[in-house]
Amino acid sequence: MYDRQITKTRQQSLSRQVIFLQKWNHFPIPFAIIDDHDKLVSHNQAFESLLKGLGENKNITDYLQVVPNQSDPDLLMAKITGKDYLVIKKQIKQNENLLIGIETSGITDLLDALNDLKHHKHELEAIFEHSYDGIYLTNREGVTIRTNAAIERITGIPKHYYLGKNVKDLVRRGILKNSVTEEALKKKKTVSFVQKNYIGNITLLTGTPVHDSQGNIDMIVTNIRDLTDLNRIQAEQIDYLKDHEFQTESPQPKNEYEEKYGIVVQSEQMLAIFETAKRIANFDATILILGETGVGKDVLTNFIYENSDRAKTGKLIKVNCGAIPPELLESELFGYEAGAFTGANRNGKPGMFELANGGTLFLDEVAELPLNLQVKLLRVLQEGEIQRVGGTKPKKVDVHIIAATNRNLHEMVVRGEFREDLYYRLNVIPIHIPPLRDRREDILPLIHLFLKTYNQKYQLYKEFDYELIDFLTVYDWPGNIRELSNLIERLVVTVYQDKIGIDHLPKEYRASEIVGRQTQLSLKEAVEDVERRLLRQAAKKYQNTYEIARALQTSQPTVVRKLKKYNIKVKNE
Repeated sequence: MYDRQITKTRQQSLSRQVIFLQKWNHFPIPFAIIDDHDKLVSHNQAFESLLKGLGENKNITDYLQVVPNQSDPDLLMAKITGKDYLVIKKQIKQNENLLIGIETSGITDLLDALNDLKHHKHELEAIFEHSYDGIYLTNREGVTIRTNAAIERITGIPKHYYLGKNVKDLVRRGILKNSVTEEALKKKKTVSFVQKNYIGNITLLTGTPVHDSQGNIDMIVTNIRDLTDLNRIQAEQIDYLKDHEFQTESPQPKNEYEEKYGIVVQSEQMLAIFETAKRIANFDATILILGETGVGKDVLTNFIYENSDRAKTGKLIKVNCGAIPPELLESELFGYEAGAFTGANRNGKPGMFELANGGTLFLDEVAELPLNLQVKLLRVLQEGEIQRVGGTKPKKVDVHIIAATNRNLHEMVVRGEFREDLYYRLNVIPIHIPPLRDRREDILPLIHLFLKTYNQKYQLYKEFDYELIDFLTVYDWPGNIRELSNLIERLVVTVYQDKIGIDHLPKEYRASEIVGRQTQLSLKEAVEDVERRLLRQAAKKYQNTYEIARALQTSQPTVVRKLKKYNIKVKNE
């Protein structure tokens, strides 16, 4: 009875197979059934045409092999009669497996390419994860999508903490001081910040936008370099070189302005000013440079002259109208004829206008001109001619005039202290140079420039510690670039030690509010102190919280919250 039952079951199984093969025998895709030992049990005609001469109970492992580097053992590959086939193996019942073959031209090449991609992916991931600099990726909304292990060393915060968080939230929580990501998104270009991070290290952050195929920003890649660590390594190298009596130069990257003219132009404001100056250099229209004392009006004048054709045809003559006594100023500017006054040169003397003929005359502190000389200057601007003191005949001169002042000429016109017609003649192309406190991006490059300059001048090897650099970058510099340059020269010359710190500052600086508090407060309190001072200044200067937010490069809600925190009122709100 039992044997008859088994026989019946086998007959039923064979019957099902026959029905199955009859149904799919004419189907163009190869089908086959194999047992668990890879012996061929049955197959359709399409499979037979591939395996001619291969009958039932034949082992097909010589024809099929597992696809390389695939985790799925049921995905097979066969090369039969010169063609590539992808074969899917699927169990349909106990001890029976269905094979379905699909011809795929070039599958071997695709698999090789896939292996290459996996290899390159592994290499890139290794480079990303083991980079000594921190790498921080955010999407176009500013949400962190990936970062590497170096960020833990640089910031002291586990890298998984950043994932999924928006950089705005990180700024709000105090993890970041400023967001280079937000700046890169807003300006749509590479942006760099130097700032002290959460654990007190000085870091250089550079955010670079990555665009998609439509030109839209897809993500921001931020590189974080630990300057504290880098400076330590550099200092160790310098010490090593000194010990071994080597001398080396480690050139810093320079932009066009520093390379060609030895000037620092880092901030957006100064870049715009010098680009404008380059465009107008060959126009003879009068230029009026405005700005506080020490902002670099003289440097800008040199730049305009050197970029003009007049540098080939004449000289740049500079006159400080406030440094020459009024009774001598006329003869200095316009010259005098022989015998014009007692003690004069018997042959007469040409004035600054004549000396600058064919070139450029720079009238610094032009607001100090007496009213009578303002009339003569107006004549030069209108008619292009001068008249010497004691002379009777006018002389034609070809001079490009650049004037500069730190005073408000318009207010002087209202008070009757400066001629209105001369003001409009001078104010053809006005250029306002902002004070150093309003372009802090320029401070750090200027520090490095002056330190290098005075080290070379006095053949010294001085360097600043991080605390001193922090102070120099947040100080307001009422004397602007001139004050910064003079202080650095003073420190380089007078401090005996090679390492100059905040304690070496002159008494008037060490007694200032910031330094006095920095030496005894925590980092958080020092940051709040600087915030309070910046907001107080901004509240006096700007009309509302939106203008303050734009000036301080932060959000308006942040400004409102911090103004409330420090109990600061905006003048018009």
